[in-house]
Amino acid sequence: MTMKHASIGLCAAALTAFALCAPAHADDAACGTLESASGGQGAMFALREGESVNFWRGGDVRHGALHVYQDGDVYRVYWQPEGSGEQYVLANAGENSVRLVATPPRGTKVDTGPGSLPQQKVLSCPAL
Repeated sequence: MTMKHASIGLCAAALTAFALCAPAHADDAACGTLESASGGQGAMFALREGESVNFWRGGDVRHGALHVYQDGDVYRVYWQPEGSGEQYVLANAGENSVRLVATPPRGTKVDTGPGSLPQQKVLSCPAL
């Protein structure tokens, strides 16, 4: 699938999980980024189970992995920090932007999701 479909899938997941999917506003400042752990800066990361994705905030990095769940036609993608039991859903917050929201997984775990995403600006950073 294309990036557009992946964004739509994430937006649909956010709609289902949170009953909203608002675009980012000009005053929404990024507090970090999610990016591929293996592809280098700016590389796409696949929405698949176990994909290594790093969370960068202020020069510090937290390693983690993606987990993908499916509920009918809706995919939910979660990022889990290495060594933590907490999972954060990637809630679409506009073009190439997400909010990390701590929430229990919903759906059935699957191996692959709806494509891939470029580096994502994170507009709500969890306390890690």
